[in-house]
Amino acid sequence: MQQFIAKDGELKRKYDLLTSVKGVGKVLAISLLVYTQGFSRMEDGRKLACYCGVAPFEYRSGTSVMGKTGVSKFANKELKQVLHMAALSSIRNNGEMRTYFERKVGEGKSKMSVLNAVRNKLLHQAVAVVKRGTPYEVRLNNI
Repeated sequence: MQQFIAKDGELKRKYDLLTSVKGVGKVLAISLLVYTQGFSRMEDGRKLACYCGVAPFEYRSGTSVMGKTGVSKFANKELKQVLHMAALSSIRNNGEMRTYFERKVGEGKSKMSVLNAVRNKLLHQAVAVVKRGTPYEVRLNNI
């Protein structure tokens, strides 16, 4: 796959943009490019999150909320698994995601719920980088 991406200029550019996001490695970048057909099939972060099974939905019947929020069971399991491993890596190696994870767990959220939020954040960052066409830049909280 990497040889195929290296031959195509547009795919190579998108691959480089995706891997600029901390936590997105070779496997996730290639998987996103394959499943979204080079981001031509899905450009919206919310739709891609639904496709990957990381977008939370609340269960409701009419006007009453019946239960806790959950994710779709009809997700692309392979992409969700790759995204899960990338989120774990991001929590370990990316200071921004680590502080977010620790803050949310400290607030009382369950670890799996916060991990799902990290997966969602990672996906939205990847989509934003490809849409914008510029590499990922770390935000500085002091500015």
